[in-house]
Amino acid sequence: MADKKETENPDFKGRLRIAGTEIDGHDKVAKAIAEVKGIGTNLSGALSEIIEHELKVKRDEKIGNLTDEQLTKVEEIISSPQNYGIPEWMMNRKKDPETGKSKHLISSDLDFIQKNDVKEEINMKSYRGVRHMFGLTCRGQRTKTSGRKGLSLGVQKKKEMPSTAGKGGKEEKKGKK
Repeated sequence: MADKKETENPDFKGRLRIAGTEIDGHDKVAKAIAEVKGIGTNLSGALSEIIEHELKVKRDEKIGNLTDEQLTKVEEIISSPQNYGIPEWMMNRKKDPETGKSKHLISSDLDFIQKNDVKEEINMKSYRGVRHMFGLTCRGQRTKTSGRKGLSLGVQKKKEMPSTAGKGGKEEKKGKK
């Protein structure tokens, strides 16, 4: 902890928010970008190269040392990487069905679009939609022995039925007298 305090500048931010995600300011730029949902390690490496070129910031610089203007530029680069030369195959939404263009989605936008895609599959009643509807696997995995989480309740006790003997005293036996 002592060595962290020595290297910090007075404008250092310990926790900061980028693209709707809380990020530790002590992380390096590439690692901090990978914390955002929708950005993996490969894309974060490519984006950190762009950030290094655009902002003249070293890749191993701590993200907490960046100024507010630099952080807004980082958010802009993260939200629209196609404008900065990232190839189409690195995007997570290739040929969007509505627009036909490739784009990269992050954080809550990614969640929203994925949920809508699943709902659309269910409404179309495609094979994948039916599998999603019943909570089964969609990509050919086996289901006989694996994927049994949350299905059975186990052994349960039967509830005792209340007796009717207490109402009139003794029960009468049916049969011959």
